[in-house]
Amino acid sequence: MGISLGANQYGKAENRVVRVYRDTDRHEIVDLNVSTSLRGDFADAHVTGDQADVLPTDTQKNTAFAYAKKHGVTSPEDYAIALGRRFLEASPKASSAQIRVEQYAWDRIPVGANGSDHAFVRRGGAVRTTVVTVAGRGADEQVWVVSGLQDLVLLKSTGSEFKGFLEDEYTTLAETDDRILATSLVARWRYDSATGVDWNKSHDAISASLLETFATTYSHALQETLYLMGRRVLETNDAVAEIRFSAPNKHHFLVDLSPFGLENHNEVFVAADRPYGLIEATVTRDDAPPAGDAWLAVPSFL
Repeated sequence: MGISLGANQYGKAENRVVRVYRDTDRHEIVDLNVSTSLRGDFADAHVTGDQADVLPTDTQKNTAFAYAKKHGVTSPEDYAIALGRRFLEASPKASSAQIRVEQYAWDRIPVGANGSDHAFVRRGGAVRTTVVTVAGRGADEQVWVVSGLQDLVLLKSTGSEFKGFLEDEYTTLAETDDRILATSLVARWRYDSATGVDWNKSHDAISASLLETFATTYSHALQETLYLMGRRVLETNDAVAEIRFSAPNKHHFLVDLSPFGLENHNEVFVAADRPYGLIEATVTRDDAPPAGDAWLAVPSFL
């Protein structure tokens, strides 16, 4: 019986990198959670314990901090691409580097007309994400960028129905033509190129499209809503090849108030956290370039 080493990677997970820009009296803050990993010819490290080709995970951690200063963080995508290229430069046996970044937003504490120059409050809501994979070097280099957001909690109090579904002997769910639709959305979109993109502007535009479509479109089901959101992103953002969604259906059930002599006209609900429906979907541009390694080790769904 033959035994061989299969796919493997290694890196440093969840480096909490905070970069404060002090170029003026009005400071800027960028707060990141950075995970790095390398793939390549590291069989000796596993099979014989020889670490000669292994760039230590501690070095990866140090590089993440050093590049926050040396390269800067104009966007998570730009920073991650620079890190990926650096790791391939420093690790000859690596064939690809993947950088995963979560960015936590901070707002200025309201002081005066323009807010405090150097005091911030952590913003609730969605977390910006990116996963960058850099493979090859020089003319053979390929870069894939998957950006997105997670923990985007959305709710609409009307404009949603769910009826006409398949029923069998175990079906108890009642049809409704007016319900609360709520979810904690994860959305990730793949760019068709890593060049010529204004990462911050693109992220803001896509986020706005998702929110506007959710708010203004009548929903026959969460599945339809996700498709319409994805289609809108692709229609208005030429640089995006595909978008993937994972959306737990945050159920809100009408409370029976009749034992108390009260009527409940879609006013009082109980929010149930589990079990929940989990709806996932991909919307793809028909002429999108191949995904390559874009989704490799991306926190996965589908």
